Amino acid sequence: MFAKTLVTGFVLAISAPASAEILIHDAYARAAMPNAPTGAAFMVIENTGDTPDRLVSVGSDIAARAELHTHIDAGNGIMQMRQDPDGFEVPAGGKAILQRGGDHVMLMGLTAPLVQGETLTIRLEFEEAGERVIDVPIDLERRAGGHGAMKHDH
Repeated sequence: MFAKTLVTGFVLAISAPASAEILIHDAYARAAMPNAPTGAAFMVIENTGDTPDRLVSVGSDIAARAELHTHIDAGNGIMQMRQDPDGFEVPAGGKAILQRGGDHVMLMGLTAPLVQGETLTIRLEFEEAGERVIDVPIDLERRAGGHGAMKHDH
C-alpha cells in the first residue's frame, strides 16, 4: 500500500528589525562669556529610521556634569531652564532640535574654558541607537536664531 505524507508549508515573513538611524547636524557649543562655569551645546538630531528614539543622557569630559535641559514658561513672561529627566524624543523620520531658548545640552562645572575654534567631545546616549560620540565645534560668536531659536542666551 502506498503511504501519503502530508507536507505542510509555512511561509515565514522575515524582515529586518525596525531601528532608529541617528544623524547629528549643525552642532556647536558656547559659553555666555569667557571663563564661565557653564556652557551649552546645540544641534539637530535627525532620525532617518522607522522607529522613534529618545536621547536619554549626555556626558562630556570638559564638564563635571552634563544634563539635558529645557526651557519652560513659568508665567508672567518668565522662562525657566530646568533639567528634563525624560530626555528628548526623536521621532521616526523626524528631528529633535536642540537650540538656544529650548531643549539643549547643559555643561556645568566646566573643567576648561570653551575656546573659540576648538572642539569638545560629547557622548549622547539614545534608548534605541545606543551611544554616539561627537566632536562639537566651539563657536562663541554664533548668534541666536540658528535652528529657528528664540532670542535667549544662557
